[in-house]
Amino acid sequence: MPQKTLSAKPADVEHGWFIIDADGEVLGRLATRIADALRGKGKTNFTPHVNTGDFVVVINCERVRVTGNKLEQKKYYRHSGYPGGLRERTLQEQLDRNPTEVIRHAVKGMLPKNKLGAAQLNMLKIYAGSDHPHAAQQPQPLP
Repeated sequence: MPQKTLSAKPADVEHGWFIIDADGEVLGRLATRIADALRGKGKTNFTPHVNTGDFVVVINCERVRVTGNKLEQKKYYRHSGYPGGLRERTLQEQLDRNPTEVIRHAVKGMLPKNKLGAAQLNMLKIYAGSDHPHAAQQPQPLP
């Protein structure tokens, strides 16, 4: 008799806690590891339409590294909603003003564009320095 494919149920999923030190890590490669952990891709019970991922705490995001000329050439755009309201910043300006948004923006683009992706993005905790308030959850280093 053939085996049945197991589909994870939301009530059966256990969410772990992982921590990543972004000091010296390349932005895109780091974002890929984070997105995979948030989605739960490394788990045996991964189900695409269920949030099987883990919580991820990222520290030292202000010291993330990029290759090439991205510090001057990569742009971040936002729009106020009014005519002529398009604003742009370079990666260097964004890192100086709000370094947590650099990683959040990179990871958000790698998650599903629906309610599930929004729920998975809420499981991402990003901090510019090395201090974080999640010591009680005992996060393990992400393998």
